Amino acid sequence: MGKIKDKIYDWKNRLKDRHMLTLVVSLIAIIVIMGVFIYKKQTEYRQVMENQYNMAFFELVDYVQNVENFLAKSLISTTPEHGAETLTNVWREANLASSYLSQLPISTNELANTSKFLNQVSEYSYSLSRKNIYNEALTQEELDNLKQLHDYSLELENTLNQLSSDMSEGRISWGELTKKGSIAFATQVSNISQDSFKNIEENFQKYAGLIYDGAYSEHITTAEKVGLTGENVSEEQAKQVVKDLLGEEKTKNIESNGLIENGNIIVYDFYCKQNEDDKNPTHISISQKGGHVVLMNSNRDVVAEVISQEEANEKGKEFLYNHGYQNMKETYYLKQDGIITINYAYQQGDIIMYPDLIKLKIALDNGEILGMETTGYLNSHHERQITEPQIGIEEAKTTLNKNLEIMSEKLAVIPTEWRTEILCYEFKGKVDDTEFLVYINAENGREENILVIIDTPNGTLTM
Repeated sequence: MGKIKDKIYDWKNRLKDRHMLTLVVSLIAIIVIMGVFIYKKQTEYRQVMENQYNMAFFELVDYVQNVENFLAKSLISTTPEHGAETLTNVWREANLASSYLSQLPISTNELANTSKFLNQVSEYSYSLSRKNIYNEALTQEELDNLKQLHDYSLELENTLNQLSSDMSEGRISWGELTKKGSIAFATQVSNISQDSFKNIEENFQKYAGLIYDGAYSEHITTAEKVGLTGENVSEEQAKQVVKDLLGEEKTKNIESNGLIENGNIIVYDFYCKQNEDDKNPTHISISQKGGHVVLMNSNRDVVAEVISQEEANEKGKEFLYNHGYQNMKETYYLKQDGIITINYAYQQGDIIMYPDLIKLKIALDNGEILGMETTGYLNSHHERQITEPQIGIEEAKTTLNKNLEIMSEKLAVIPTEWRTEILCYEFKGKVDDTEFLVYINAENGREENILVIIDTPNGTLTM
């Protein structure tokens, strides 16, 4: 006890020293100044964020008002030309509204249906504008859909206008939302006028969505992967698939990563080593549903190219045939560092099914299959009911550029950007020294897509 008192007296005596006192005062002053500086910066940051959220919100209000306005115009438009212009405006404004909605400090789950609504308005209006561009009038069902979308957009506009008033009168604080997260959101929502945020989502709980040819179409976002067939398999059954694919020699040591459920397809994940010192294990994923190979990849150095691209292609087709993938036809390839990656598409009769795609990675020293990716095939593969083309190939040619020198022609099913499919005539041709693939819709003669073919020393690519 006496020692502690001595230390206290010693410290007081030191403080009497002018230099020591100056040092302590300086330290206290520095701490105070730093505290004030940090507090000021935090206040400025909060103000900046508050301003950004305010801007995003009021932009959202403006764009939703524009969506409602243009949807109303689309309901009374009588010409395809004006309809195309109006629906293009709906597409643009809804897309921007969705973008600003995502910038608000509210979790995606809180306004999931509202976001879904804006996305569908954007995609559906774009889909209909394409019809108008081709001078097609909208059907009664499509007009009814637009009327439904307009009714919901009017509800959303009214609710947002009420929210705007709440914000202007200080009843909403973005700072509270960001500081306390969803709990603060739930608390604050219950306190603001007419439970506005809550009302937004409650209004859209009734929104069922539309069936249409677009990226956010219900039949696409909830679609079953038609190539992913069969009953669920156990991990041991999946492991046997690995052994059947790679052989006993390459599967002496199999390490399981268990069931992976956060991907596009639920899979059992494995690493396979030939021995404990294997520096290049094979990574392979087997689908839980049906026990299909989803991904297989192995890396090793290929120091010499012994076999040709044609020989590698034949080895690839033989590998696919032996593992149950029949009628696969090579399309495009890329060669790099002694390895060739070949895309194979399913061929039904004489028609190429480009959505049913499998990629193989083949070593050019001995033809070993180093990699396999089947996602496109598992998503899309099935036997299609192909109807006869509504237009003949000669009529389809009249759509082509007159300068295109046709080198080959055939029927093909192509995927759209919305994951739907279109039966087309595929024309491979050349203008000057540039090669193209042109796809003409076999039902109505529309030009659906144009790809540039790029031949390089390493392979043939399309853009």
